[in-house]
Amino acid sequence: MGFFGPHHQLAFIFGVLGSIVSFMVFLSPVKTFYTIYKKRTAEGYQSIPYMVALSSSMMLLYYGMLKTNANLIVGISCFGCAIEIIYLILYIVYAPKRDKVFTVKWIILFNLGGYCLIMVATNLFRERSKRVTVMGWVCAVNSVAVSASPLGIMRRVIRTKSVEYMPFLLSFFLTLCSTMWFFYGLFLQDLYVAFPNVLGFLLGTAQIIIYVIYKNGNKGVEITEKMQKGDMEGSVGDINPCFPDHEQEIKEITIVIAEKPVESDEMKA
Repeated sequence: MGFFGPHHQLAFIFGVLGSIVSFMVFLSPVKTFYTIYKKRTAEGYQSIPYMVALSSSMMLLYYGMLKTNANLIVGISCFGCAIEIIYLILYIVYAPKRDKVFTVKWIILFNLGGYCLIMVATNLFRERSKRVTVMGWVCAVNSVAVSASPLGIMRRVIRTKSVEYMPFLLSFFLTLCSTMWFFYGLFLQDLYVAFPNVLGFLLGTAQIIIYVIYKNGNKGVEITEKMQKGDMEGSVGDINPCFPDHEQEIKEITIVIAEKPVESDEMKA
């Protein structure tokens, strides 16, 4: 049996590790949603990554149910569906009206409509192996979408030079998760699980690099704002009549103004 044979024991180990890391990935946005709860607004945050993650969990759940001996995939997918639904409910509650309508619309069309359509399409195949193949490709595409979903946030970080809306923990655990599930799929010769996680690892690494580059961006903005505020205060201080250096000038101006009407009266006389 070669290295690329079905090493079930190693696959089980990486599957367990992958499930643990996936559990942490699903919980990593808790800090983000706690911030949303404290601010009482989700403005500035996006719902697309959570809709894509919910779709991926739903597809993997169905894939695991079609495939034999995929209890690890079924278990973590059930948890993923539950936690992503909670996140989306919280987002809808605190999102601005426009984002709220957008999110609800795409949950109905993408998550519910798309899932039902795929289930109907796969059940047209009589052979179970063909249904597994079709769902395998669907899950592979969804996994790529999950990995690529933070690209919009990465673009925003580069444009604003601020990592406020890109949680580091999520990026780190996504990278680690992709590594574990890659080896799980590799040892089970499940290419639908292994190959998409290669892209997940590369994009996750890119997110971490971007975070390291721009992690001090927020501090730089705060310092700039303080410097600008200090310059404004200094400018106001230059013309502030309360400063002793300007008291004599103000008195002289007052005397001149008071004397002008007198001069005018004398000229009339």
